[in-house]
Amino acid sequence: MTDFSRYTVSIDYDRRLYKQDIAGSMAHAKMLAKQGIISQEDAAQITQGLASIEQEITEEKFPWDPALEDLHMNIESRLHQIIGAAAGRLHTARSRNDQVAVDLRLYTKAAIVDLVKGLRGVQSALVGLAGKYQGVVMPGYTHVQRAQPILFPHHMLAYFEMFQRDVGRFEDCYRRTDVMPLGSGALAGVAYQTDREFLAAELGFSRISANSMDAVADRDFVVEFLAAASLCMMHFSRLSEELILWSSG
Repeated sequence: MTDFSRYTVSIDYDRRLYKQDIAGSMAHAKMLAKQGIISQEDAAQITQGLASIEQEITEEKFPWDPALEDLHMNIESRLHQIIGAAAGRLHTARSRNDQVAVDLRLYTKAAIVDLVKGLRGVQSALVGLAGKYQGVVMPGYTHVQRAQPILFPHHMLAYFEMFQRDVGRFEDCYRRTDVMPLGSGALAGVAYQTDREFLAAELGFSRISANSMDAVADRDFVVEFLAAASLCMMHFSRLSEELILWSSG
């Protein structure tokens, strides 16, 4: 593989989206059959083939091919190998642009759900510690110097508040991520009578995108997620630094 080819290959990064890509394709095939755009037989073959591919990837038996560049082409090629011509009809009424957009939104939504669950667990632990050591007095620090006496629960609940803001930022980001872009095509929609509301329901989105050009280009939600994650990690870094300080001489 040439240096330029290595530069254009994204499979090492985007393969992590395989569950979302397969879920989106299964829902799309189901919608195409519902609308009479492809046959029920084709949809059944596509769904079964995609399920086999998901199992192969999960079991680390999938034959990844860097020459196919990305996740989508690898799955599409493998689907052709498994079910034949019916695989070519999966991409009807869909562009790579709206396919990637829905994958990334599904992935980000799942990440937010996991992170919020984890943060709620940390908050619960902090409240538990605060309750267990209600009367404990400790030094409060400023500029790494002991300054004023404070209660240990007060210190723990300061972090509860920080993580509460993190939860709020992630949940706010989730609301803007929770938009279904399929049906936008490359940028100007598709020439088929698709059912976008059906797709949104199948994939767990609360609403559909209003503008096709915006839907395929929007990555605001990714930047928002990264900003929220950066602030969250700063709070964990602060807590970790304090644990080091308390453990030192």
